Amino acid sequence: MENNQQKLDIDIQTHATDNEKYEFEPLQGRPMLQWRGKRPFKSTHYYPAQLKESFGEPANDWMNKLYWGDNLQVLSHLLRDYRGKIQLIYIDPPFDSKADYKKKVELRGKEINNDYNSFEEKQYTDIWTNDDYLQFMYERLIVMRELLSENGCIYLHCDYRKVHHLRCLMDEIFGVNRFLNEVIWCYKSGGAGDRGYARKHDTILLYSKTKDFAFNQIKEKSYMFPWSGQNPAQTYYEDDKGRYTLVNVKDYWTDIGMIATSSHERQGYPTQKPEALLERIIKASSNKGDIVLDCFMGCGTTQAVAMKLGRKFIGADINLGAVETTVKRLLGVREEVETGQMSLEESEKLYTGFEVYNVNNYDVFRNPVQAKELLMEALEIQTLHNNPIFDGEKDGRKVIIMPVNRIAAQEDVINLARNLDYKSYEKKKKDHPHSPVDLITLVCMGHEPDIAAKFVKETGYNIDVEVLDVLRDRKDLCFKRDSEADIQIENGKLVIRSFYPMNLLQKISMFKEDIKDWRELVDAVYIDWDYDGETMKPAEIDIPGDRELVKGQYDIPEGARNIKIRIVDLLSEAYEGEIYNG
Repeated sequence: MENNQQKLDIDIQTHATDNEKYEFEPLQGRPMLQWRGKRPFKSTHYYPAQLKESFGEPANDWMNKLYWGDNLQVLSHLLRDYRGKIQLIYIDPPFDSKADYKKKVELRGKEINNDYNSFEEKQYTDIWTNDDYLQFMYERLIVMRELLSENGCIYLHCDYRKVHHLRCLMDEIFGVNRFLNEVIWCYKSGGAGDRGYARKHDTILLYSKTKDFAFNQIKEKSYMFPWSGQNPAQTYYEDDKGRYTLVNVKDYWTDIGMIATSSHERQGYPTQKPEALLERIIKASSNKGDIVLDCFMGCGTTQAVAMKLGRKFIGADINLGAVETTVKRLLGVREEVETGQMSLEESEKLYTGFEVYNVNNYDVFRNPVQAKELLMEALEIQTLHNNPIFDGEKDGRKVIIMPVNRIAAQEDVINLARNLDYKSYEKKKKDHPHSPVDLITLVCMGHEPDIAAKFVKETGYNIDVEVLDVLRDRKDLCFKRDSEADIQIENGKLVIRSFYPMNLLQKISMFKEDIKDWRELVDAVYIDWDYDGETMKPAEIDIPGDRELVKGQYDIPEGARNIKIRIVDLLSEAYEGEIYNG
């Protein structure tokens, strides 16, 4: 991974794009939330994106976009072309729930689910230490504000854990006067409340960028119980529950429940939200043709609803499983829209094409949740449990794993330095004034110059800091085994004879039964019959139903020569190969 960030300085007043960094105006005259290690976020770099796949065709010169990568880098990338152009942002970020969220992975074609043909795969972790969570959200919300249009709005979905902090952050970044609503989404599921009131709601904070925000009033039913006669000034309706009038939707929503276990919406993704919730939000704060952004995409509910409602959309997630799930979901929505299975207005049958990008070459680790574990194992680092600063220890040195799949920046080490145990360092300095107070190794995947020196300077102590750049110093490390496949051309067909997803096979090696058919391990097959060597444009898309298997054999269309195939396994990891039809 090379540090190929393009240097683009941006003047916030002129929106010029000729220099290196995007800069932000300092926030003044507003209440500010403080936390340990808070650092101003005044600028960010432009990060390049690599187009990987394209589905469908543009409409009105627009293709929807999905990004796989750190969403701060994605948001920074978007600033070049979309600053001040996003009409609606909806985010369902981490709640700091102190939990790991897992997805059940089941072999395809199995009639019985048990411990022998299913397992849980960690999708993401929502465990934060110190005040990292607040800094994480602070930086991203600042860039989101820059992306919003002058009449745009942002919805932040949270719960009791951090709503008080997040509202303070939103007040600081958007302004107290830009607060519009605190929407309470009530539902029946949730804790029983043995030693307190049962928690049965989430909170959605709604802020605008300016006072001239766009809003479409949404109506809901108000039933007349008991019926007291007709008011000539009202229009009445009737259904199986009784007579009702239509009133403006209030700021507590009791008519949208959690997704039922048997619902066709369910994607098997943790913390998935119902489409009805996003439909209300998107209809209220955007119009057809507007751009909707969700940079904590998950399984793509925002994107799916936006496509159905004729909105343009941009999505991002750091988890590859989220991106692959969203791709499959959108392909299903696109088919329903384009084949007329949905009764939409003609003007809504737009913007069904979409592209998939990597940002900053984000492709070393498939699941960032497991990245630290893989690095610790590969480097033979002993884990330090319950340590808020250090991840492990090796050869007498304390080890910190820097953010993976991106270049470690000076801002990262500044934040680390501010959270060190300075009382301990003072004692060590007093006891051994001529020795380093600590021996620290920073493990990273690419880094800006002089981060070790910056780390030492920021602390003000004599610390022995070494930087271990995995991509430079340990190129021999193997974090994952690539998948293998045997693909042949036989009698005018592309035939997949076998498929070996090595990481998946390792995970299911404890199963008591053998894998009789490689198709049990496959989630989807994509084939580009005319691959141009750069961007894959699948024309053959084989996504089976829950209990079904991929076909494995595909008729080759006339004239197909350079063929690219991508086989996605149950972990969302993929084999990619090319074959020439001579």
